[in-house]
Parts: sequence; structure tokens; C-alpha cells
Amino acid sequence: MDWRIKGIIQGSLARLPGGMRLNDALQRWAGGRRDLGAHIDGKVEDDWLVHAQHLQQLNYALQGRTLVEIGTGWLPVMPLCFAVAGMQRSITLDLNRHLQPALVRPALQRLQRHLPAMAQACGQPVQALQQRWQQLMGAGEGMALLQAAGIVYQAPADATRTGLAPQSVDLVFSNSVLEHVPHDVLKAMMVESHRILRPDGLALHNVNCGDHYAYFDRGITPIHYLRFTEAQWQRWNNDILFQNRLRAVDFLHAAREAGLGVVLDTHRPRAELMARLHELPIAPQFRHYAAEELCCTSLDFAASPQA
Repeated sequence: MDWRIKGIIQGSLARLPGGMRLNDALQRWAGGRRDLGAHIDGKVEDDWLVHAQHLQQLNYALQGRTLVEIGTGWLPVMPLCFAVAGMQRSITLDLNRHLQPALVRPALQRLQRHLPAMAQACGQPVQALQQRWQQLMGAGEGMALLQAAGIVYQAPADATRTGLAPQSVDLVFSNSVLEHVPHDVLKAMMVESHRILRPDGLALHNVNCGDHYAYFDRGITPIHYLRFTEAQWQRWNNDILFQNRLRAVDFLHAAREAGLGVVLDTHRPRAELMARLHELPIAPQFRHYAAEELCCTSLDFAASPQA
């Protein structure tokens, strides 16, 4: 699909009453969530396992912790994984109410096939995860199951003003969310994370800082959107697929500016983009970035108040 068609469709839906719900329905019918099992598998294999491996690398034990998730989405796959791994309480926040309670139990059911890999990623015996999974499977469905898992769903919610007590949270995390918030909101989120995190707590985030239209149009590069000035980009940006176009260093700077010390940083430039950068147009507002920063389209990072 030509990226401009995608932009026009989502831009039009964003301006319609009920357009967000209609977009959700289209995603279930013809988009990335039409195969629920594959969608859940991807969330576990590509996202949660990576988070868990980062935490294990940082010698961060999961059992008994309290976490806050920024951006629940349609399925609470990440909080369910953390619950099976031994997290005590998860508060998952979303700007809009997308979660579908009827799909919570099927999502948990799908996790069974991933229990061995999950156990390895968090350094626990697989029997421990199997026992927690079985207990949750007997806890009912929908919101009752979430309650049994210690998951509190809040939407609409503001991740810059959580209302939580200072130093009451062990982990604040997000997955492919921060690239969709305005820069000033990002900075406020980091300040709030610093406020609610315990001194030995962590903020752990995965950021996909590449042009999301490139997933729909293979004819454009993952930094295609950097060719547009801010005025030009406003034509294609929309509330359904808002992209802030920040580079990896901007997310790291926001964390440090809020008083968080970065203890994990995975961002690297993409070799194929570096090789082609000289032929790709870059708007003036992005030309102060080093080539390596322009050509980096993903970032995992962790930061701590005491680092």
C-alpha cells in the first residue's frame, strides 16, 4: 500500500466521531491483529522476551515487584507475561480505552507455548511459571482474570500525572509507545517516572524511532519521514498514528534531563541506511544530527534514579 493512502485513511478516521473505534475494527478485520495468535506470539517473542533479557542482564529480579506500563493497547500481553514471571502488581495506563476484556483469557492461554522461553529469559525454573500460569487460568475471565493477576487497568489515564505515591514503583516500562507522544509529553513522562520510581527502580523502554509508514509501503525507507519540514509533516501526521520523529538520542536526553541515569543503551545505526544517506533528502531541522543518529531507527534503554 502506498504510504500516502494509509495516511489519508487514518487522517480521515482521526477527524471522524468514533473514528478511533472504526480504526480498531479495521485492524482486527484486515490489519495486524486479524491473526490473534500470531499477534500475541510476536508480542512475547519480539518484545517481552527482550525486556526480560535486559532485566536479567541488569541483575534485576522480577518476583514481588510493582510495575507501571505506559500504553496498554488492545491486549495486556506484557503485564500478563510479567504476572506469570512473578510480578506482584501491574498498573497499566492508556490514553484511550482500547483493551478488550473478552480477549484477556485467550491471550493468557496463548502464553502456555512460550513458558519455557519466558522462564529462560527471566532466569527462573519453568515449573514456577507453569504453576503461576495454571493458577491464573483458573481465575475466570476478563477483568476478574486481570484482578487475579494483580493487573490494574486505567484508561483514560495520564502517564505524566499518575497519582501514585513517590518512590512506590519498581519498574516503569513501555513498548513501542514513546515514539508516538509529543516531545513535551515525553519529558513530562520521564519526570513522573523519576518521581514514582524507588531509588533502585528502573525505567525500561523499547522505542521504534523509524517511519511507521515504511511497514505499509516497502518502497520507502525507515527514515523517509525525515525529509519533511514540520509544516509538511503535519499533513501526514494524525492522532491515530502520531509520530514525533525524535531520534534515539532525544529519548536518552529526556531521561537524563529528568534525573535518570542511563544504564542500558542498545541504539546503533543501520548499515544499509548509512550507505544510502548521501542520496536521501533530509529536512533542515534534522541536519544537526550526526549521520549515525539519523540512521538509527530503534532503541532499547533502561535508566535508574540512583545511576
